[in-house]
Amino acid sequence: MKRAYEKGEAEALIAELDFDFTEFMDKDWAVWARGDQLPPPGPPGGTDWSVWLVLGGRGAGKTRAGAEWVRGTALGLPPFADEPVGRIALVGETLADVREVMIEGVSGLLAVHRRDERPAWQSSRRRLEWPNGSVAQVFSSEDPESLRGPQFGAAWLDELGKWRNGDETFDQLQFGLRLGRRPRQTVTTTPRSTPLLKRLSADPRTVTTRARTWANARNLAPGFLDGVLARYGGTRMARQELDGEFVNERADALWRRDAIEKVRAEPGDVPPLMRIVVAIDPPAGSGRHSDACGIVAAGLDANRDVWVLADATVEHARPHVWAARATALWRELEADALVIETNQGGEMAEAVLREADPGVPVTPVRAMRGKAVRAEPVALLYEQGRVRHAGRFEALEDEMCDFGPGQDGWGLSSGRSPDRLDALVWAVTALALGPKAGARIRRL
Repeated sequence: MKRAYEKGEAEALIAELDFDFTEFMDKDWAVWARGDQLPPPGPPGGTDWSVWLVLGGRGAGKTRAGAEWVRGTALGLPPFADEPVGRIALVGETLADVREVMIEGVSGLLAVHRRDERPAWQSSRRRLEWPNGSVAQVFSSEDPESLRGPQFGAAWLDELGKWRNGDETFDQLQFGLRLGRRPRQTVTTTPRSTPLLKRLSADPRTVTTRARTWANARNLAPGFLDGVLARYGGTRMARQELDGEFVNERADALWRRDAIEKVRAEPGDVPPLMRIVVAIDPPAGSGRHSDACGIVAAGLDANRDVWVLADATVEHARPHVWAARATALWRELEADALVIETNQGGEMAEAVLREADPGVPVTPVRAMRGKAVRAEPVALLYEQGRVRHAGRFEALEDEMCDFGPGQDGWGLSSGRSPDRLDALVWAVTALALGPKAGARIRRL
């Protein structure tokens, strides 16, 4: 099939077009935007949302999405608004951030408008005025009290994850969003695990879209992604700053991410191991309403250091599914034993494993102490550098760095069961804190 244009023909055709027409096409955001850069539809047929939360990596196009939303809202352009919104708040970490990024930046408000519709920036009054009469006022998280008094029909909040007085500024803004039929706000930010962002993302009136830096590669400098991937690929920072993920870490957690990074190694660096176990923390229930079944494999080397080898945890699975997964990992690693916690239906758990593989050596263990008491000696081994991670186990490490004290005892901030962590604790305990480790040497 012949292409519509040979090489160079499309460029020549565009060059012949009228400047006003090409500017019109260039500023038609609905033509160029990705799906994650357009606001979610409202009723009828959509969600009656009040917050559009745009979570994205660095350079993913969050600022452009926010600026285009404000443009469409101020001018009353579908799908952003049915009619112009006359009063808009622009809120950033500092006043300089609002001016240099949200207003005057490469993807800011002045850049996304056509000449005939571009608002006038009055720096002395800290406001933008559109030809149609709409006005946007500038505020910063450094001065929450400045939001007392003004009222708005819409707001754009940029980089909420690093606001200095986040809660107070956000709360003051909510009291001012009281104009029009449906006041709305757009939040564009790289995700950080702040309480404010977590609450906002969990609010049923919030609709969240996510964008990875890679989605905007064609608009980034050549070599940028290759450079940052070479330096940060696979790290916590890459997950947050490039993938746009929430990476949880509690201040009171038993583990810290920087400490885990210090004991990380590549899978090929694992030395000969004296003993390998696959530990299982089975769920109390079964099926889609049950907890996950934690399955973690670890080995012990000649220096009595523990190497975490695999996290094969199964989410919401029936017993025959997690038993098959655990015995398959046991065979793959040629492990010495399956260690299984038997507080919840111990006989049933052992029977399920033996049904999956009659020859599997099962070592039952029983929890006589609380989770924190069992986990603390394991955390101490990490601090001593005696537990190593052979690779990256993101879900497991998320639980480790979110395990801390709460009103109902130690656990995860979400209230879920720390199934992966429990399996890790059983594996490390069996190898380094329990009876003797074996003497058989093996290589992976």
